[in-house]
Amino acid sequence: MSLKLYAHPFSSYSQKALIALYENAIPFEYRMLEDADAAREWTELWPIKRFPVLVDGERTVFEATAIIEYLDARHPGPVRMIAGDGVETRMLDRFFDNYVHHPMQKIVLDHLRPEGQRDAYGVGEAREMLDRAYAWLDQRMAGQEWAVDGGFGMADCAAAPALFYADWVHPIGDSFAQARAYRQRLLARPSIARAVDEGRPYRSYFPPGAPDRD
Repeated sequence: MSLKLYAHPFSSYSQKALIALYENAIPFEYRMLEDADAAREWTELWPIKRFPVLVDGERTVFEATAIIEYLDARHPGPVRMIAGDGVETRMLDRFFDNYVHHPMQKIVLDHLRPEGQRDAYGVGEAREMLDRAYAWLDQRMAGQEWAVDGGFGMADCAAAPALFYADWVHPIGDSFAQARAYRQRLLARPSIARAVDEGRPYRSYFPPGAPDRD
């Protein structure tokens, strides 16, 4: 088995890459970063110490988007991750990472700051961004099953963990029915349900506290 993925099951960006692997049943060795040996290998491969990291023989690929694109090019399966010319897919991938995932992480990480050093202004900005993102997504998903017309792909791999955790820290309101329904469709897809279930034992570590749902 040539593919190795260094990741953690509760990590949102790890889940993004895992969903692509599971979606096409691509064989790989899961180097879970709770293991000391795996963590040491990961640090040597990528001293920036961010995950996931994919190793394919002599090739090392970091960043979840790049990993998914690499898999689609070098280990393609029946579900193609990049539709058409790729512009729509990449645009939506950036939307979910930059305007849902990033503000969600801002809110989560603020809970790890010591009392007196929290960034209330930054958290307020993050919540405003999420509201704008939810509103845009709600319009986008009207009459649409997946993020891009070509079918399930990389943009949905990005959407799933972003919306999953974002709704925990800043719920998608009832007024955004299309966005809420899209999140539910994502969570019902087997590859995503598997990634969510693998992270379930770690929910007590969620800094703001995990809700009793999903």
